[in-house]
Amino acid sequence: MNKIKVLVVDDHQLFREGISSLFAEDDMIAVIGEADSGSAMEAHFQQEVPDVVLIDITMPGEDGLDLIRKFKKDFPEVKFVVLTMHADGQYVVKAVRSGAYGYLLKNADKQELSEAIRTVNRGKKYFNAEISQLMVGNIALEGNSTQRLSEREQQVLQLVSNGKTTKEIAEELFVSSRTVETHRVNMMKKLEVQNTAELIKKAVKLKLI
Repeated sequence: MNKIKVLVVDDHQLFREGISSLFAEDDMIAVIGEADSGSAMEAHFQQEVPDVVLIDITMPGEDGLDLIRKFKKDFPEVKFVVLTMHADGQYVVKAVRSGAYGYLLKNADKQELSEAIRTVNRGKKYFNAEISQLMVGNIALEGNSTQRLSEREQQVLQLVSNGKTTKEIAEELFVSSRTVETHRVNMMKKLEVQNTAELIKKAVKLKLI
């Protein structure tokens, strides 16, 4: 039986090497390469397409979730498992929405890593009890009435929370001040708040910023 081909994508060399060494003599799983960025990951895909990718979220340049969305378009058969330090329901939900098949914390042992890799390789999702609870908790916090913000709205929200004026935001995003105000109004409607102060407070509660 062919081994499951795994690519490890993380910007910390020691961590990548540690994962590789864990499976050096494994009967079912073979780490076929390591990458520390999106460009390095792309180079590996051009040489050999893996079955499963273990990928961190926080990396220089494009983050792991952006890379999952990007690569899923061209390689829908590849299964992505987020392997991160972020024990946060917000990240779990974002990972799932980005197309990840699994989510693990970096304190996972070889047994759990192996189980996750084998599970997603069969086309099934893998979330242990802790991660599932984080995900459920975050979805409950979002509430049924809260609509998801668009990517542009999230950008405006972040800049608003940083204290930027409408004019400054418009200049930074290369849009008109009127467009920025439209985004602000739409966000307040979606989050069911009446002013900018309440908008920021609700966004913090929902961990949108």
